This record gives sequence, C-alpha cells and structure tokens, in this order.
Amino acid sequence: MLFCPDCGSLLKPREDGKKTYLTCSCGYDKVEKEDILMKDEVKKSRKVEISKDETKKTMPKIKEECPKCHHETAYFWTQQTRASDEAETRFYECVKCSHRWRAYD
Repeated sequence: MLFCPDCGSLLKPREDGKKTYLTCSCGYDKVEKEDILMKDEVKKSRKVEISKDETKKTMPKIKEECPKCHHETAYFWTQQTRASDEAETRFYECVKCSHRWRAYD
C-alpha cells in the first residue's frame, strides 16, 4: 500500500490509457507506474466461543433484590433500547435463580 505524502491518505489506482496513476482525494497524483499489482491478504480468524458461565463471571454484580426469589445479588448490564436522547435500560439477572428483569429510568 502506498500513502499520500501530502495528507497521508491511501493512494488509489486510476487508469489513463496504458498507464496507471496512483491518486489521492487531496489532488496528489504525481506517482505513475506502468504495472501496479494491488494485492490484499485475508488471514483466517479463530472462532472463540464463550460459555454462559464464563460470560457471567465477567459481569458486574450489584445489590438488587430479585422479584422472583428475593435473593439480594444480581448481575447487571445496560443497553440502549430506545432513542439516543433517552436513558439506557438496565437489565438484571439473579445470581441464584437466573431470573431476568429490566429497570426503566
């Protein structure tokens, strides 16, 4: 990959007849090559599976009473479920019985 010496953006090939120019959106196009090879390598990524038990170990706990079993500790997380100008929704999961509920504020 070649980058623009003026602005640092990626240079893109532009063909003009038999010549190929490497141009930039800022107007730079002084580099010309007759034979440009564009090559990209994609590496395979490893799939990592996380079990539910491992996910729960990383979740924060809070003192919140479960409405089902009345246990006083729960995991919690937040998620934007409504418009961006409204508050996030807090979700809870009981440590003891795994009951889930939400709190709107």
